[in-house]
Amino acid sequence: MTNKNRYTFALVLITSLFFFWGFIHNLDPILIKHLQSAFSLSHFQASLIDSSVFAAYFLLAIPAGLIMQRYGYKAGILVGLCLFSLGCFLFVPAANAVSYPFFLTALFVLSCGLTILETAANPYITVLGDPARATERLNFAQSFNGLAASLAPLVGGYFILAEEPLNPEQLAQLTESARLAYIQAETSLVKGPYLVLGGIILAVAILFFFTKLPDIKEDETSDKTSGFIGVLKHSQVRWGVVAQFFYIGAQVYVFSFLLVFAKETLGMSGLESKYYAGVAGFLFMIGRFIGSFFMKFVQPAKLLAAYGIIACILTLVVIFGSGMITLYALLGITFFMSIMFPTIFAMGIQGVGHDTKPASSLIVMSIVGGAIIPLGAAYITDITGHMPYSYFFVLLCFIIVVLFALYNRPAVKISRAKIV
Repeated sequence: MTNKNRYTFALVLITSLFFFWGFIHNLDPILIKHLQSAFSLSHFQASLIDSSVFAAYFLLAIPAGLIMQRYGYKAGILVGLCLFSLGCFLFVPAANAVSYPFFLTALFVLSCGLTILETAANPYITVLGDPARATERLNFAQSFNGLAASLAPLVGGYFILAEEPLNPEQLAQLTESARLAYIQAETSLVKGPYLVLGGIILAVAILFFFTKLPDIKEDETSDKTSGFIGVLKHSQVRWGVVAQFFYIGAQVYVFSFLLVFAKETLGMSGLESKYYAGVAGFLFMIGRFIGSFFMKFVQPAKLLAAYGIIACILTLVVIFGSGMITLYALLGITFFMSIMFPTIFAMGIQGVGHDTKPASSLIVMSIVGGAIIPLGAAYITDITGHMPYSYFFVLLCFIIVVLFALYNRPAVKISRAKIV
């Protein structure tokens, strides 16, 4: 295989990873709605699904960076895929045990794999080609994450939310044995999709194992990194960590609780609202493709600021509006969130040279915002009984993204990388 073909094949393989982790993340809104009904969970308890997912990013990001520093990008990808597959398979015993904590454990293991994958794949895409087009290339790869976001709710809705679940009042009327049988049947619905996905991911891991990926060597005068603390000397990394923390918190809450919002503020059934989750994913995908196109002509920081300002306006509509327009505004937010993660990530590691891997780990580590922000927002809903108020958290997150874009506009030195 020629160097050019290896280079192209590597891009295709790495881009496929963006689809797979996007697919699993966007099953979470279906899973939250389903398990909330099955186990009669409060909003705060249901948000623990997001916490178990994104806590892994905080705990595993630095170990993932160490794996890459010592063994390279390919080793990180293989470890991540194996943990990803194992977590999917653990859904089977979790469903058999009818245990919510077991589900959270399976999600945590799965997410440990996702953490390592994202820590490896995001920076790998940025350095696998022309440095001047790193942000554009990462946005394009992340567009397939958006494609997965549009498909996952449809697949999950078909297999997991095939029927309208019983409400707490209906569950209370069942006998103890009937209630346990119902919960067993409901939790068993998740086994099929996760079992199939686990098998696919295992097959992808085998493909990666037998594929020779291009190695990346940063062209720097020193091959010593500044370490995970020292890398914070780069202002773009510091800003990137903060902005990514708040952005991911907003994204996770908007997507994960969209179906709950439709039910509690508009009275929609799960069967009806699940299609809006698919629409949200579709808009997210389209937003990324359009954003990737605009970046050919517009500076990424300026486009990020514009998208962030519009997202703030739409969030105000969600908070103070009423009726279907609030749901439409929420769907609009998913479009304008689309470029935020890859743009923040690429701007955060741009120009840091041999510090790319530790910088990547810290920015991925900041994804723990997805574990913390939804908890606070869900708690506001529980204590006020008015879900739109919880979106003040989302508004704060988008304001911080806008500040990141406005104050991190000065061009930074772009490190040179070569494919060998």
